[in-house]
Amino acid sequence: MRGIFVDVGEDARMMGRRVRQLRNSRGKSLRVVAGLAGMSKSKLSLIERGEVALDSRSDIIALANVLKVAPSELTKLDIPAPGDGVTDRAVEAVRVAFMAVDHDQPGGEVLPVEAVRTRVFAVVDLRCRRDQQNEAAAVLPSLIRDLHTSLAAGRDVAELLDLAVLLHTQGTGAWLRWVGGPLDLRRDAARLARQAAHDRDTPTARGIATVGTVGVMLAAGTLDLVLGELDSVAVPTASAESAQLAGMLALSRSLVAAADRRPADVDAAVEYAGELAQHTGEGNAYWMGFGPTNVGLWRMAGALEVGDYERAAAVATTLQPEVHPNITRRAVYWIDYGRALARLRGRQDDAVMALRRGEELSALHLQRNPFARDVLAELLARRGRRDALGVELRGMAHRAGLSV
Repeated sequence: MRGIFVDVGEDARMMGRRVRQLRNSRGKSLRVVAGLAGMSKSKLSLIERGEVALDSRSDIIALANVLKVAPSELTKLDIPAPGDGVTDRAVEAVRVAFMAVDHDQPGGEVLPVEAVRTRVFAVVDLRCRRDQQNEAAAVLPSLIRDLHTSLAAGRDVAELLDLAVLLHTQGTGAWLRWVGGPLDLRRDAARLARQAAHDRDTPTARGIATVGTVGVMLAAGTLDLVLGELDSVAVPTASAESAQLAGMLALSRSLVAAADRRPADVDAAVEYAGELAQHTGEGNAYWMGFGPTNVGLWRMAGALEVGDYERAAAVATTLQPEVHPNITRRAVYWIDYGRALARLRGRQDDAVMALRRGEELSALHLQRNPFARDVLAELLARRGRRDALGVELRGMAHRAGLSV
């Protein structure tokens, strides 16, 4: 697929451009919008000009509320970043599969539960391997159809419901998020997971579905709904697996608190997760990768969310990302580290190299993650030198569809 390029000085900053266009269309001044969104006029001006990345969920939600649009209107990519046709065709095939399931016509095969289990485990296990997004794309649509066809047959319903929860959170939903899939499809995956968890009605199923729902609800800016969802789930911590799930729910709560600008609640949730991680050690129950390293990654994310870039970078230096069992989370480490370094004086070169390492682990995520794209554009706007690292930066920006 050919990339469609946008000019760095004018249109590359997709979110900043949308904010400016929406603000102008509503006849609101910089001062009014900035004040209502809880930020300075100068910061909003820099965001609109592409000199500061709009990479905070709380800022995105606040600006969306002021401009009376959904937060997803600011973060979506109107024009896909350069990627591959395999992935984009698979996204549409997943859409059709969801529609078929919704109309009780999944159109797959009735398979033995053992066969479904093997295929679901194989798909979610791809997250642990080096950037296998195309491999997942090739099998997801048919797996969705076969699982729901088998479920409708009425045999081994309990295990198939558990597999449906796992597939639509750690498989379909995670894959859609990773490749920049549209929010409506991510919402469909979360809905199917919640429906299966409701039918299964166990703390584990409800907990897994809730973890998979948080990111979708945050992207939609529905903080009250996601808090209600988290409050409705209670997972025991008697076993190592359930303790890891409880830890992921706590980390999810920390991200919601960060987006809601409640730093004390962020720290409390992360501290609780850290205590659980000390007991569980590094794990990968339900393919969530919970453990001390993952808690550190979420500490970084929380610091980034509240704009504490020094703290985010400091936490990064204490972590060994290669310890994490999932390749996707290792890529997130380097991308988040790069986002933090980009805001620290004299660390732009280090930021470029961190982002480059993230791209090496998962190119598509760097190219289609709106926060990562905004940071690339910010670095381009600030960096004028034509040295070796400038070549690396321009190469990443080019591959992400930004004009250089």
